[in-house]
Amino acid sequence: MARVANVDIPDNKRVEIALRTIYGVGPTRARVIAERAGAVGNPKVAELSEEQLARVREIVDREYVVEGDLRREVNDNIRRLIDTGSYRGLRHRRQLPVRGQRTKTNARTKRTGRRTVAGKRRTMSKK
Repeated sequence: MARVANVDIPDNKRVEIALRTIYGVGPTRARVIAERAGAVGNPKVAELSEEQLARVREIVDREYVVEGDLRREVNDNIRRLIDTGSYRGLRHRRQLPVRGQRTKTNARTKRTGRRTVAGKRRTMSKK
């Protein structure tokens, strides 16, 4: 397995798909990295030359915030919202939806564990 940004990316997958296993690299960013590294035709990771693999590592390390640094940055942003006492911070602290979703219905997993819902009992149909 090739190692990029301290993550083992699978050899048997195509480059654009394998790069997505890195936290912070999605479809568009993976495509850009593969093009800039010279991986024409989206080959499998095992088919890449050492030079191309080194270029992929260099591009990811120099130009993008990924993995541990990105996770830390996201957690720091959430912590800042909580510390300042903003509305979004309060929603994070209470583990409720942050982006305006309704909670009267449909926020079951965010609000609590699995519960039975009242009025959901099956009734026997009478003939």
